[in-house]
Amino acid sequence: MLTDNIIKETKLWLEKVVIGLNLCPFASKPYINKQIKFVVSNAIDEISILEDLKKELLFLSATNKNTTETSLIILPNILADFYDYNQFLDLADALLAKLDLIGTIQIASFHPNYQFAGTNASDDENLTNRSPYPILHLIRESSLEQALLNYHHPEKIPENNIKKVKSLTDKQKNGLFT
Repeated sequence: MLTDNIIKETKLWLEKVVIGLNLCPFASKPYINKQIKFVVSNAIDEISILEDLKKELLFLSATNKNTTETSLIILPNILADFYDYNQFLDLADALLAKLDLIGTIQIASFHPNYQFAGTNASDDENLTNRSPYPILHLIRESSLEQALLNYHHPEKIPENNIKKVKSLTDKQKNGLFT
């Protein structure tokens, strides 16, 4: 699949789902300001993903947030199985630690088959973290902390997101990723 199409689908998901449903109240500003870097990884094994992840972590940590606030590493060729993806997150966290970036950057996870622990695959709350491709979202912790200071009751964001997706009709839920 062409890189441009993958980025286009990912941007559409951001616009329609993440920003459109206000699942992340902090996503709109960097998106509008073109401060989100979209990286399509051609990785076909975990070593290659880790190389791409390392490159992007180092880039983000060395780049001014006014230029690039956050990065999305899109994985169209690997980790289609959510269990495998979820297991890979341990390797991603270990790389964060190895690069001494714990507390500086965090990784948020999105996947087409995302499933929170203790839920059934078809449960609505899983929609809050579903995306067109497996994605590693690199977030600057300082920016997140600043955004949370200006947001009333940030602890309610997950609960509000679940309520939001549960309030959608079946037709709306089915149209989120098309």
